[in-house]
Amino acid sequence: MNFRVIGKVLPRKDAVAKVCGREAFASDVVIPNMLHAVTLRSPYPHADIVGIDTSAAEAMGAVCLVPDDVPDFIYNERTVSIPEKTYRDRRVLPRRARHVGEAIAAVAAETEELAFRALQALKVEYRVLPAVLDAEFAMSPAAAPLYEEVLLGDETVKVNSNIACERNIVIGDPAAGFAKADYVIEREYSLPRVYHLQMEPKTAVCQPEHDGGVTLWVTTQTIHNVRQLVGQIFDIPLSKVNVKKMALGGSFGSSIQMNSIIPICTALALKAGQPVKLVSSREDDMYDHVKFPAKIRLKVGVTKDARIVAAEMNALVDIGAHQVNAYPLLGCMAGWYASLYKWQDFSFAGKSVYTNKVPACAMQGYGNPQVNFAVESHIDIIAHECGFDPVEFRRKNYVGTGDEFWGQGPTVKSIIKSCGVEEMLAVGAAKPNWRGRQSPAAKSGRYRRGIGVARGFHTSGTGGPKPGEVIDYSSATVKINEDGSVDVLTPVMDLGGGTGEAAVKIVAEVLQLPYDKVDLARVDTRTTGYDVNTHATRGVYCGCGAVLHVARQVRRKLLEYAGRILDEDPEILDLAFIPAENATVVQVKGYERKRLTIGEVAKLAQIYSWGTIAATDSYRQKNCPPCFVTHFIEVEVDTRTGIVRVPKALMLSDSGTPINPDMLAGQLIGSLSRGLGYAAYESTENDPATGHLECRGFVTDNKIPTSCEMPLRENLEVYFADTYEPTGPFGAKGIGEAALNSVASAYANAVYNAIGVRFYELPITPERVLAALTGGGTHADRQ
Repeated sequence: MNFRVIGKVLPRKDAVAKVCGREAFASDVVIPNMLHAVTLRSPYPHADIVGIDTSAAEAMGAVCLVPDDVPDFIYNERTVSIPEKTYRDRRVLPRRARHVGEAIAAVAAETEELAFRALQALKVEYRVLPAVLDAEFAMSPAAAPLYEEVLLGDETVKVNSNIACERNIVIGDPAAGFAKADYVIEREYSLPRVYHLQMEPKTAVCQPEHDGGVTLWVTTQTIHNVRQLVGQIFDIPLSKVNVKKMALGGSFGSSIQMNSIIPICTALALKAGQPVKLVSSREDDMYDHVKFPAKIRLKVGVTKDARIVAAEMNALVDIGAHQVNAYPLLGCMAGWYASLYKWQDFSFAGKSVYTNKVPACAMQGYGNPQVNFAVESHIDIIAHECGFDPVEFRRKNYVGTGDEFWGQGPTVKSIIKSCGVEEMLAVGAAKPNWRGRQSPAAKSGRYRRGIGVARGFHTSGTGGPKPGEVIDYSSATVKINEDGSVDVLTPVMDLGGGTGEAAVKIVAEVLQLPYDKVDLARVDTRTTGYDVNTHATRGVYCGCGAVLHVARQVRRKLLEYAGRILDEDPEILDLAFIPAENATVVQVKGYERKRLTIGEVAKLAQIYSWGTIAATDSYRQKNCPPCFVTHFIEVEVDTRTGIVRVPKALMLSDSGTPINPDMLAGQLIGSLSRGLGYAAYESTENDPATGHLECRGFVTDNKIPTSCEMPLRENLEVYFADTYEPTGPFGAKGIGEAALNSVASAYANAVYNAIGVRFYELPITPERVLAALTGGGTHADRQ
């Protein structure tokens, strides 16, 4: 299709402000009389807080916050799921610390220096308790319980053997399916705890208002859910809680929930009666959230003609000290697994377990990269052991157009209407480096090259024909001003991928306006309707879907008003951009000389007191179409040092119509870097004796990829499949999380192709490569 602005590379609306350092993030907010706050965090993984002596800190003039100062309200930071499916176990400040780094008190003072000195003056009496630092041990009778009971919705439920929740799903008859198989292959895969490492650590600024309310500037992916939780915890009417939408310095899922410092900052501000600013240090942030670690056992049955006939997956997830979103995670993991290949008869058994570690939460893919690593490694193993071509085997069994898709687990199902899997596999398989690949046995010498393939997907939102366990709708306002310019008001957070630009382009396309005549307004929770969250790769498909829905209402209203002025039926009117005049006009079809500019229509509507040409509405997408990706990654392994380089990568995506093609490519390249970190370097595991991070922050072992570890730009190839999603705005789907999901799998498959060693545990560090090559590795096989 031919579009005026959709699919065009245009300047970002926030580009100049960000490049010049003028964009305001939460950490930039300064309010007169503002106090600076810091948090005191537990040095123990499990301990009762017997008492906190604040007298010395208060003598310095500091405002102190301890558990007795905050409401005894139990909540879950994440309020995306429906209440009856939401487990709650967290308090603003607990009387029992359940992981190293959990905030147990806070102080605020006139300067940061004074706040830190006051913090050091706090005297805490702890009763140290036995710590549980291994998920499998946590389920044994010898393990100390982290909780006796928690809340599920408003109901109290017992916690047995530290098992936070379980999900078990059986489709068909797996036993009968395995009986039909000619080959049955089973392996176990282990995925690490990884810190989000978003650019912006968490910030909260709270200003108490004269009417008993609060105004908040915070790091978040969801201004409305923050508003609702703050209102609930502190019993403040929502009309008196206002959360400002701020620029966000990346997130990767780390702010899907209301971050733990937000209610602490709010409580301090209410106690002090003046504004308070609380900024997390990077170390504080590392002790606040991680990616879900998992152990996945996968068993798959296949026939001689390369048809999958049965599968069985068992997943154990260590969620850490609090359940942020473990129950929906297990449902999603089941969905990622169920919708990747046609397993026929299959089962899923998932368990999430409490341990005295940093709480795990969503991180770019929400369980999908973990499942993908297990499945795509397994598919590669089956192809090798059974003599199938790895691309053809995938092509023969993938879930695609016309098939049922589990968007966010078994309660969110829809039918796939667009799919570029065939095209992407064909394009990648036609590349010379794939066609000319050799088996590991044919390679020798110090440096050995290999190439691996993996494919994946993610949902575009969480909607289905029927609402499921996850709330999913967005709101928007579009308003035509009297000079013909347009304001777009959306609460959807842009995490850096260009969701805001997509909203502007969609409105400009609907109203046939120049891109520079449409702008995003600065908004907050008082000026916008509800949006659930920027998560689940829903920004363009759902958030901008709402913008499209509202823009079309504005277009109808514009044509109606123009019809009154021109004395014509709105049905025979149309919008057109006139380049020579740099203006958009409403004109009579077939008689273009009878026309008015959009600005003239808006101004006359004002003069005639008809009203502003604007609309506000909410909209729920009734599908969550998969955005597909495929990675062909080439590696070079130095068998003397174990170091693995990535000289080339081909990243193929199916995201429907590319609204922002440059940013789509950026998402793919950025996610390659993130995925290589997950595959090769990153790990934020806890010391099994002390519960502290083994990497000790960034001091020792938490390497992340830099430009030095990435292929040269000329060796990075991006390809967009030619698809159109009929339910998406102008045919668009998402890309964000999908872009990462199969990177680690393709990397591991490439390492196998290079040296004949199959790794079942991430990260694949140089030490592990060397150990495997010399026969001393664990979680690796020479084949």
